[in-house]
Amino acid sequence: MYDVAIIGCGVIGASLAYRLSRCKLRILILERENDVAMGTTKANSAIVHAGYDPEPGTLMAKLNVQGSAMMEQLCTDLSVEYKRIGSLVLGFGEEDKKTLSRIYENGLQNGVPGLQMLTGEQARALEPTLSPDVTDALLAPSAAIIDPWGLCIAEAEVAVRNGAELRLRCEVTGISEQDDCCTITTAGGETFQARYVVGCAGVDAESILRMTAEPQFKTLPSRGAYYLLDKSSGSLVSRVIFQCPSATGKGVLVAPTVHGNLIVGPNAEEVNGSRDKAVTAAALDAVASASKKSVPSVDLRQSIRNFAGVRANTTLSDFYISPSSGRVLHAAGIKSPGLSAAPAIAEYMAEQLEAMGLTLTPRSDFDGTRKVNRFRRCTPEEKAALVRENPLYGRVICRCETITEGEIVDAIHSPIPPCSIDGIKRRAGAGMGRCQGGFCGPRVLEILSRELGVPQADILQDQDGTILITGETKTGGAQA
Repeated sequence: MYDVAIIGCGVIGASLAYRLSRCKLRILILERENDVAMGTTKANSAIVHAGYDPEPGTLMAKLNVQGSAMMEQLCTDLSVEYKRIGSLVLGFGEEDKKTLSRIYENGLQNGVPGLQMLTGEQARALEPTLSPDVTDALLAPSAAIIDPWGLCIAEAEVAVRNGAELRLRCEVTGISEQDDCCTITTAGGETFQARYVVGCAGVDAESILRMTAEPQFKTLPSRGAYYLLDKSSGSLVSRVIFQCPSATGKGVLVAPTVHGNLIVGPNAEEVNGSRDKAVTAAALDAVASASKKSVPSVDLRQSIRNFAGVRANTTLSDFYISPSSGRVLHAAGIKSPGLSAAPAIAEYMAEQLEAMGLTLTPRSDFDGTRKVNRFRRCTPEEKAALVRENPLYGRVICRCETITEGEIVDAIHSPIPPCSIDGIKRRAGAGMGRCQGGFCGPRVLEILSRELGVPQADILQDQDGTILITGETKTGGAQA
């Protein structure tokens, strides 16, 4: 019998697990994929939004501002890369100026610090590569960039290290309620019992809600495509550059990443489900056209990768965080700014669970920190000390990002061991550079095989089914 079962381990489920692991609770996390952070959490804009966009008085507005304020210290505690660089929302004419004035007032009511309205000239003084057609802008100094999957992985690892139980490849197919608990069934035929259940299934949250109640909303999955540009373009802008928001989202942005690249996107197009992550030529054309409106000199020929993510848009204009019964709580419609709000969403859900009857008794032995060695960020003295302690830190595997074998082996033996090359990429950064794993990929595969004690043919690129090796092409020795 578990005290709490969390369904889904994207950034919302992981944030809740991290928050609840501070307490004397038996926690179960059920994730259908072969790793955490496999949905929207690994394919988004990686922005911590300031909080001016949500309508005042909404749950989204409250939790966005609170979560943004919590994020820097949280990332420091967990060795997650984070940079507060600020953002600019651009206007192109009188209609956009009205929109900027509205979201400026929203921001003031929401408690966003440091907001300023700028003229086009003032905006270009801050960001010289902006279009000469920019007439106005809104500056939000509290906006930041982050490693989103890094945050999810870190919170999940700390929760597991503090006693939470994570079950991967465990898709929930049913929830039944009894007087004193809930029984959860899975696609693999397993059953689990928990006193309380929390659905955190991202774009698929509506399907979890339907297991216990009839939803009062409909999910409208929205796919967005991105360009990731080489580090040679990483300094084109120094802040997150937005266009005025619309009904479909916050528009196409141009922004640095915490890894030193430039990210451009997304567009918005409705799709049929959470797994439709196709990158189409039409989507990329739309992103290219929109981005050049903001920053005409953006060079999309520097693209090293294209990808798409699916957002949990719904017919509601706000987050949906509500119980369907006395034992089941649901988080749905956690679209942007869900990542920004994640720490505050976790606190809010913990309060909801406590109101439902869950006792949150703090643990005296809780350790909410995590230390990760990032060799490329170390001083020469720190690098020498690492190599003396573990010679594997002296062997560089990923040349683009200067990722060592020591970092990769540490990731493999972390509380949530990865089973794929991209799992290593998300944890250690190998494969994030210009060649996108062309050089280091085979070496990472060999290390995974060796450390996990499994055949190389069993190592995946990413999710289940992404097979890299199908068998030997040559057998036996040379013929006499």
